Amino acid sequence: MLTPEDIQFYLGIFKDLSFTDLYELFKMAQAKRIPAGDVYIEQGATAKKLGFIRKGLIRAHCVKDNGDNVTLMLRWENQFIASHDTLILNQPSRFTYQALEDTTLMELDYGRMEAILDSNPKLSSYRNVILMRMLSEALERMESFVLFTPEERYLKLLTEKPNIFNRVPNKYLATLLGITPVSLSRIRKRITQAPKR
Repeated sequence: MLTPEDIQFYLGIFKDLSFTDLYELFKMAQAKRIPAGDVYIEQGATAKKLGFIRKGLIRAHCVKDNGDNVTLMLRWENQFIASHDTLILNQPSRFTYQALEDTTLMELDYGRMEAILDSNPKLSSYRNVILMRMLSEALERMESFVLFTPEERYLKLLTEKPNIFNRVPNKYLATLLGITPVSLSRIRKRITQAPKR
């Protein structure tokens, strides 16, 4: 059951919608707390979860055949979190989504929500915004490996979320940036020792 605070929160996100438009979504939404270390979405899961992180941090990762644990993405406050495999491709999740910190989010069952979205043009437009944002973030990440050096990727992440380096272990950040932890340490050292302009 949503609290008055939860309802205010949703009205803040979906500013263009009336309470009536959101009523059906409210009935399906639930506040969820995930302790640090707990898994939000298991690899192989098929449930279509869509979360909006209010507080905390979630890491999507997988273990490669060679045993390397690779970070696909990090999601933090005011970002949506979902398995694109289940939501867009209707396939089991290839990744594990795990809380790195105690995390609070608002969760919707996207499978149940789709019927409501289909019958309400205003809500349907928000679905498109969410899915386009997920696609845009995936493309931006892919393009960064083509267009930017590892150091530029590091600086971009630092600009987007300055405190991320205090919240996430270096080994996870390194795989997110496509480099080794040693290379990440060298980049950080080089940047801190660079003369100030």
